[in-house]
Amino acid sequence: MAGRTGAGVTGPAGATADAAGAPVDVLAAADPVQAVLAAHRTGRRIALRTSGTTSRPRSVVRSTASWWDSFPAVSALADLGAGARLWLPGPLTASMNLFAAVHAQAVGGQVVDDVSAATHACLTPAVLTTALADGTALRGLRVVVAGDRLTRELADRAAAAGARVGHYYGAAELSFLAWGSADDDLRPFPGVEVEVRDGVLWARSPYLADGYAEGDGPFVRDAQGWATVGDRGGRTAYGRLVVAGRGHLAVLTGGATVLVADVEAALRAAGAGDCVVVGVPHPRLGQLVAAVGTDAEALAAARATGLPELSAAQRPRRWVHLDCWPLTAAGKVDRTAVASLAAQPRHPRAVT
Repeated sequence: MAGRTGAGVTGPAGATADAAGAPVDVLAAADPVQAVLAAHRTGRRIALRTSGTTSRPRSVVRSTASWWDSFPAVSALADLGAGARLWLPGPLTASMNLFAAVHAQAVGGQVVDDVSAATHACLTPAVLTTALADGTALRGLRVVVAGDRLTRELADRAAAAGARVGHYYGAAELSFLAWGSADDDLRPFPGVEVEVRDGVLWARSPYLADGYAEGDGPFVRDAQGWATVGDRGGRTAYGRLVVAGRGHLAVLTGGATVLVADVEAALRAAGAGDCVVVGVPHPRLGQLVAAVGTDAEALAAARATGLPELSAAQRPRRWVHLDCWPLTAAGKVDRTAVASLAAQPRHPRAVT
């Protein structure tokens, strides 16, 4: 593998065909769940196409054992076992949903189409927000939220609606890294070691993927078995994991590179609520930093603080309120669509 990024780093984790043949493209199968189960029975590796919401889509290659080894811990944390009925409204093309469906079937549960028949659910924060707004009956459901940050405010709203909420952080390449009740309560997932190097999160566990079918990408593994996809974060004095976001998401403004994860963390600390930072075109500076949120009052309150902890380049110059987030097919916030909306000069909710 080609070297990259510094001493001790072996480079992008590349995947090669094993003795059992080329990895199975499970998303090309008529029934992806059965394709994964069949691959596990025959010892074949599987390939999972990523969504490409933060970079170009890639095919992540992994052994099925890297999923199966995590099943006991997931079953215990989600209280999901034989007889469970899982409501899974998101598409199986999202790895979190495919994993949830495979896990449910492997432990004797089943996926159901109707939330009223469910005992469990697996949702993104955006889909959970929609379910709460629509009055979807969540009382008594064990809801696992993943795919994006679950704020304490949203977790509390779901709990008030009667749901029992759990939240995990991970990546298609790394699988599980941490589990908790919300983003302020994440601790390393059972069997996972987490290390912070220069503000970047690295993990070592049995759940890592092998690499990409294309051979290159943000997934990097070192000689000691530690791996990263470039997510930024840290650890608190109490051992909790703080996740800031994917480090390569940046806005280039006036010659400065602004990492959106840093600005979003400052906005959350200032009480901005659910907020996304994007770059919008500017004729002289290249881009402006824009803060986009779904809570107009919280956004205004954060703006009023002046965000003194941010540099001049980092401070948002455009503030936009949206009634709801545009979503990708996987149920995640569509940052490209958010940036397009924020760039509209006559957006009715924009304040420049």
